[in-house]
Amino acid sequence: MEKIRMITPLVEMDGDEMTRILWQKIKDKLILPYVDLKTEYYDLGLKYRDETDDQVTVDSANATLKYGVAVKCATITPNAQRVEEYSLKQMWKSPNGTIRTILDGTVFRSPILVKGISPSVRTWQKPITIARHAYGDVYKNTEFRVPGAGKAEICFTDENGVETRQTIMTFKGEGVMQGMHNTDASIASFAHSCFQYALSVKQDLWFSTKDTISKTYDHRFKDIFAELYETRYKSAFEAAGIEYFYTLIDDAVARVIRSKGGFIWALKNYDGDVMSDMVATAFGSLAMMTSVLVSPNGQYEYEAAHGTVTRHYYRYLKGEETSTNPVATIFAWTGALRKRGELDNLPDLCAFADRLEKATIATIESGKMTGDLAVLYEGEATKLNSDEFLDAIAANL
Repeated sequence: MEKIRMITPLVEMDGDEMTRILWQKIKDKLILPYVDLKTEYYDLGLKYRDETDDQVTVDSANATLKYGVAVKCATITPNAQRVEEYSLKQMWKSPNGTIRTILDGTVFRSPILVKGISPSVRTWQKPITIARHAYGDVYKNTEFRVPGAGKAEICFTDENGVETRQTIMTFKGEGVMQGMHNTDASIASFAHSCFQYALSVKQDLWFSTKDTISKTYDHRFKDIFAELYETRYKSAFEAAGIEYFYTLIDDAVARVIRSKGGFIWALKNYDGDVMSDMVATAFGSLAMMTSVLVSPNGQYEYEAAHGTVTRHYYRYLKGEETSTNPVATIFAWTGALRKRGELDNLPDLCAFADRLEKATIATIESGKMTGDLAVLYEGEATKLNSDEFLDAIAANL
């Protein structure tokens, strides 16, 4: 069989632990038999990131700026335990945070729905898309361990050398402190991405922060969204019959739980991180969530919205059978292949991505699935291990 051709390579970012194992199996079983796959490969496994002083992460992001489309495996963000386990030079920052800082933009995450698995929230009937700001805040913070009594200050020195200082806290003993930032340019890019995405899918857009407490930081987000909506997007939203509104995150959470779904919920970086996991789990599984970073300059990075499945990896190393769900990683590949096909005008590549997604969903709806879904399935489910599930998808494909 003649393989489906590609013109421009994808940026391929390999990852860690169980998802790294599944990454190769997905390629071998579902992609390479059918696609003349072209990628520029970067190993973002923790050991190689440490060997390169994390330069490989920067290089992969810059390659994404060059080629326009990337697909990323889940990666470890090391903590103190991981530093010891992997004998790291230092506690490297989140690779996702590094990549998002370079690409900027917004992460859009939506649940993958299948018949037979109902959301835990009984009112939800349609997917809820999380639009997560992909720059700054706690992911780009500076932290400090306060050793004892003293005064902590925040200081800004402008380009003329003029200082502005504010006291954060007068410590009477030990503690911790951190500094966060964002930029008007990045917030505006976030807002543009959200408004444009809402118009493209014709869904309502909600935006929420905690501006009653964070009267300067969060309020700046609120003001930029409001200004851009009024001056650039209001008439288009009205013509499309969709709504934009802002509300406090407290109120938004209550509204979301009682809603029917079918809208986009825009959130700051950390809020989006947490709420996307909540939405994914309530719809079924963290492994049933698509995730794409869209930069303001038109680059796309597709990834799974979950971690490296460490517990299953340790079992795999012992030679034990695992039933790890690969669906989010499969959909990262299909999203990237489809976008590459769209940009390079390769309809066969787009059609292949569509078929692979349909084959994956059809496999689950036929009752064949991994363990995380089997316990939720409302029919007669056959629990398969990871290889058996991929083989079943391959047969359907």
